[in-house]
Amino acid sequence: QLKQQCDQKLLIRMKTECVPCSLNLDTQCPAGYTKITNGTGIPDCRYYLEIKTHTLSFPGCRHRCVKEFEQPECCQGHWGPHCMGK
Repeated sequence: QLKQQCDQKLLIRMKTECVPCSLNLDTQCPAGYTKITNGTGIPDCRYYLEIKTHTLSFPGCRHRCVKEFEQPECCQGHWGPHCMGK
């Protein structure tokens, strides 16, 4: 029995919103995503606070998340909804 379906593994990456680093400990990734940074995350962003007429910008932290996703694909020489076409 030859394999007719060769699923592609895709890695989807995203970063969480930038927040004050001290608040980032509890930040969770969206459902289905795995957090790949720990502690307060990566201090590579800035967040903004509006105070009356001014907008102030502060260094902040965010986490990186990944999600593995299998995309069904037919192997070479096969096609169709169930990869049976010859």
